Amino acid sequence: MPEDGEYFGKHGEPRKYDPTFKGPIHNRGCTDIVCCILFIIAILGYIAVGILAWSQGDPRKVIYPTDSRGQFCGQAGTPLEKKRLLFYFNIMKCASPMVLLEFQCPTTQMCVEKCPEKFMTLLKAHTNKNDFEYYKQFCKEGVTSSMNIPEILKLGLCPAMLTPSKPFTRRCFPALGQKGGTITVGNVSHFDDGSGKIRDAKDLVDGVKNATVVIEARQVVMKIFEDYTQSWYWILLGLVIAMITSLLFIILLRFLAGIMVWIMIVLVIAVIGYGIFHCYMEYAALKGEPGADVTLQELGWQTDFTVYLQIRQTWLAFMIILAILEVIIILLLIFLRKRILIAIALIKEASRAIGHVMSSLFYPLFTFVLLAMVIAYWAVTAVFLSTSNEPIYKVFNETDCEHSRKTCEPANFTTSPMKYDCPDSECLFAFYGGETVYHKYLIGLQFYNVFLFLWCANFVIALGQMTLAGAFASYYWAFVKPDDMPAMPVFSALGRSLRYHTGTLAFGSLILSIVQLIRVLLEYLDHKLKGAQNKCAKFMFCCLKCCFWCLEKFIKFLNRNAFIMVAIYGKNFCTSARDAFFLLMRNMIRVAVLDKVTDFLLFLGKLLIVGLVGVFAFFFFSGRVKAFEDTAPHLNYYWVPILTVIVGSYLIANGFFSVYAMCVDTLFLCFCEDLERNDGSAERPYYMSSTLHEILWKKEAEEPSSPSAKQQDNEDI
Repeated sequence: MPEDGEYFGKHGEPRKYDPTFKGPIHNRGCTDIVCCILFIIAILGYIAVGILAWSQGDPRKVIYPTDSRGQFCGQAGTPLEKKRLLFYFNIMKCASPMVLLEFQCPTTQMCVEKCPEKFMTLLKAHTNKNDFEYYKQFCKEGVTSSMNIPEILKLGLCPAMLTPSKPFTRRCFPALGQKGGTITVGNVSHFDDGSGKIRDAKDLVDGVKNATVVIEARQVVMKIFEDYTQSWYWILLGLVIAMITSLLFIILLRFLAGIMVWIMIVLVIAVIGYGIFHCYMEYAALKGEPGADVTLQELGWQTDFTVYLQIRQTWLAFMIILAILEVIIILLLIFLRKRILIAIALIKEASRAIGHVMSSLFYPLFTFVLLAMVIAYWAVTAVFLSTSNEPIYKVFNETDCEHSRKTCEPANFTTSPMKYDCPDSECLFAFYGGETVYHKYLIGLQFYNVFLFLWCANFVIALGQMTLAGAFASYYWAFVKPDDMPAMPVFSALGRSLRYHTGTLAFGSLILSIVQLIRVLLEYLDHKLKGAQNKCAKFMFCCLKCCFWCLEKFIKFLNRNAFIMVAIYGKNFCTSARDAFFLLMRNMIRVAVLDKVTDFLLFLGKLLIVGLVGVFAFFFFSGRVKAFEDTAPHLNYYWVPILTVIVGSYLIANGFFSVYAMCVDTLFLCFCEDLERNDGSAERPYYMSSTLHEILWKKEAEEPSSPSAKQQDNEDI
């Protein structure tokens, strides 16, 4: 016979009876020390990257517009604090193709308090003192009425003309409109460009178009940011409601497991059914509306996402998706109706375990805090890294010049040979960049930032899994519950995990992070090569993404069960993963019948909470209910807070239900080992509760030609 711990056959040797085994082993040693040291070194390197990013980066480059001298418009504590808007001397210069390449119009730009409100030329303003005083606010410093117009224009101190403009993403753009099919600016279709030449208002279109293309993405981001500033307190209220609902649901599940599961099933079907009905009503209401029959393909990409909700095809797609989801859930419930009774028994046992370990319900809050710290550190570091470039200045000129678009230094440009060769040229801010050694490694630092973010986030999640597994294993293997349990099972399990198994947690989360990073790289490459790839390349990318998605799911499943075995026996990651995998393979039928059905029921619980909170958020933020019309904030995109509440609600519900899921998985593995170690006799009694044993044993007895549970498992496997 092989010794304890040795394996033979296809799925290893079942556990032997051990009279000294009383649950999680306390006499254990440190595991996977090499990976622990590697993780500590990686964290120290991550801190160094953060310090380097914070010393080199400047988020003001993203927040504030930059004028031609490289100053930030509207920055608090500077002379430009009240000048929040960026004004273009000649917006028609933005029609140059270089704008799309260099992200900056080849014209002087300066910070102003407000945009021009009327047509005015420098020639006309110069003849009137009041008009010239108004004009001067759009000129550089040092302009006086004693200077003549040619001198002012030659030195580039003032624009040749002003056009009525409106602020758009903190920039002044001509107030273009349409009157009788003719493009107008202000109220006129023609204007004097300052040199005596009459121009059409449509000449401004290309300049405005190029400038807006450059900042189109920023436009959407700014509007979304504005929506968050208007609705953040309502979003927090929605998340608090989701947290209270989740906690209340878990507490009710603790005392009324069977009733709550059936209520949950009925409500999920009802909520999805209402979603189908609502989508149909919206689809029917848009019938005959102008433009509602346009297809999504014809509509193309729109920055205003509310446009899609005015299209019938959008609601038809929502209705079909919800209908398919409803049918799938109903069919699963029909086919699993007998298994659901068994799963409910397992949930009841989990409820009893949580009742003895009530502190486990609040452990997700600790996980949320740690994840919030990880996400905040990653986000701040990413912003500082992306803004650590230096301002680049280039030569812009009116006439032909050999130095055009060359890099220059504004401090000494007036005395440089470039200014001498091109008298009408200016050294203006172009974009942020740089060629230093630090900037060459900037992409690598961002890559390292993403990888450490994944590693740390997975480590925090793994720590929660191992801690909860240790606490619930203490409950299961206590022969007299709760007398044989430790005083503080969650705290004891957390201490064991950090003291002995930091390396194991780092090892498991490292494997998962590498797979996730490969998936991120595949998505990035697929996006970059989308325009150039052929059908074969598309097929290969699709296969690779599918394979790594499956691999990630498998590793998550394996890690979860490996951490349960580590929490119980204190062995290293590889040994624990092997033990867990073989144990599950020896109980394959139970895995399919019990564990996965229970996960499905818990998923319905999360779906119910998200659905209820999401429906409430939709009616509140969209203003569909008259009682909320005056209370709800006025937003650019009302879907922004709705999606935020939905995603946040799912994360919150997942955090609370993860306690139940981890409890069920731990009890399930302990139950499988209990059947292998013991036989229910007086010498080797079962540790499972009598109710759970009765239901599971009855179920197994119903299987055809199965003399006993163990024999049935061995024959089937």
